[in-house]
Amino acid sequence: MRIGLLTEGGYPYVSGEAGLWCDRLVRGLEHHEFDVYALSRSEREEDGGWVPLPPQVGRVRTAPLWETVDDGIVHGRRARRRFAECYGELATALCAAAPGDPARSSEARSSEARSSEGEPEGQSALEADRFASALYGLAELARDEGGLPTALRSETAVRALERACRAPGAHRSAREARVPDLLAVAARLERALRPLSLDWYEDDDLGSVDLCHAASGGTGALPGLLARHFCDVPLLVTEYGVRLRTHYLTEPDSSPAIRSLLAAFHGRLAAETYRRAAVITPGNTHTRRWQERCGADRAKLRTVHPGMDAAPFAEAGESPECADPQTLVWVGRVEPAKDLVSLLHAFAEVRRAEPGSRLRIVGAPFGPEGVAYLAHCKGLAAQLFPDEADGPHAVGRNPVSFEETGGPELPSRADAYASGALVVLSSVVEGFPTGLVEAMFCGRATVSTDVGAVVEAIGGTGLVVPPRNPRALAEACVALLRDPERRERLGAAARARALELFTVEQNITAFHGIYLEILSRAPVRRVVLDGAGEPLPFGVPAEAHVPGRWSDATARAAARGGPGAVRTGPGWATGGGPVRATTAVSAAEGASR
Repeated sequence: MRIGLLTEGGYPYVSGEAGLWCDRLVRGLEHHEFDVYALSRSEREEDGGWVPLPPQVGRVRTAPLWETVDDGIVHGRRARRRFAECYGELATALCAAAPGDPARSSEARSSEARSSEGEPEGQSALEADRFASALYGLAELARDEGGLPTALRSETAVRALERACRAPGAHRSAREARVPDLLAVAARLERALRPLSLDWYEDDDLGSVDLCHAASGGTGALPGLLARHFCDVPLLVTEYGVRLRTHYLTEPDSSPAIRSLLAAFHGRLAAETYRRAAVITPGNTHTRRWQERCGADRAKLRTVHPGMDAAPFAEAGESPECADPQTLVWVGRVEPAKDLVSLLHAFAEVRRAEPGSRLRIVGAPFGPEGVAYLAHCKGLAAQLFPDEADGPHAVGRNPVSFEETGGPELPSRADAYASGALVVLSSVVEGFPTGLVEAMFCGRATVSTDVGAVVEAIGGTGLVVPPRNPRALAEACVALLRDPERRERLGAAARARALELFTVEQNITAFHGIYLEILSRAPVRRVVLDGAGEPLPFGVPAEAHVPGRWSDATARAAARGGPGAVRTGPGWATGGGPVRATTAVSAAEGASR
């Protein structure tokens, strides 16, 4: 089987998100072939190079989303008219008010209610069809003309957005958009729609794979949508975090008009991706609920938990004795979302109840914001415990220490978990709690805040408290510090649960079965022969191997290309090159970069 793996800001880049998961999947399915189609987010990411690629990766094609591209294409009058029509329809779909919004007239609301029957709230069938028609219309125009980046940044695009925002029935936030807002939205849409202009969607390229597997939703899944549209390639979408939710969390400082229009775009794109996907695999129930809210069909959903390597934590898990039964451990990336401030206030109460307790905060800051946050937390620790240590950096008598792995005392994350009796998570925002699962592999009891997929991950093997509640966090920690037998029971149950649900092996087995399921239902698009002229596996339907006149007649028809022959993708021709000279290399060349 030949898989087209689609990534955005991830595999095969060294610093990419979800790169480790994708690498484990590719290496675990060594009997399949993989072609990687990667969208990069930054120049720094590209300069960092790739991870070593296994031999089953046959081709890697990359394209940037971060640089401004001047394609040099001059569109004729007909192409400009097609672009204005399609982009205008796209903008209209984004500006339409949601059902029940007071900005809509009563007639519009009643019409939308009729058209959206059976659709998720905020996503009418009319607007979904309008968005899809506009999206594929732009894709076909990009294919005919050789690219659209300049057009997507043009005055025509900005004016189309302005007309849609000022049209009757537009959402109230959209009507308030000013020129700077429109320019910002047009620029963001151009970047998100850049995959439309790539030259990947031919029968000898992405159209030749048996299955497209998108490692994320949003822009990263857009090449899979286009491969399905142009070449009828089935699409599998895996999400361990929903891009629409990420947009809500990362746009707090934008104007209401920008937030509204971009949220509408991401919501419409997510709904279209879920509608066209053959199977959707959320990584947890928290993500699954978001997908259902965005319109995903429950019949397509298969929850596949992330696969993690349990081997580095085996020694700690098999020897659950802790170095210090009075020590609490926090391990992770230092940033505001982890809410270490609440953890420090909670530990102050723990310290009053258990004077011999200690807190080890193990992790490095993430970005400039993380550096500033770490400094703030160290200052807060000095204020909360002024008479117990020489300073926030001290390790001796100081009940709070800030450390990083890699040193002589904590050479690895497993050593960090093993150094304490209890692992604490205090986040206010969390997707899948990787750190908690690592602690579970180590056989440690945990106290966590109820965010993201925490409850789903730990089940009944740890204590869960509300976020931003230092007193509840402190009470749970004290309860477990005072009950070593309960800690031991919870730790053993946590390790058993992690080994059952969250290993690399279960992840790979699940995806292998899903691949076979999709291919068994997918229509055969071509007859594929090996060097000896024999059909390759999955190249012909299983019933064609059954002896008899029917199968012989079908095979002869396929060979002639007449009635009964399998259908291939449409024979399109491009009018120019891609957005940018994309990269196509072998696995060996990629590994040497």
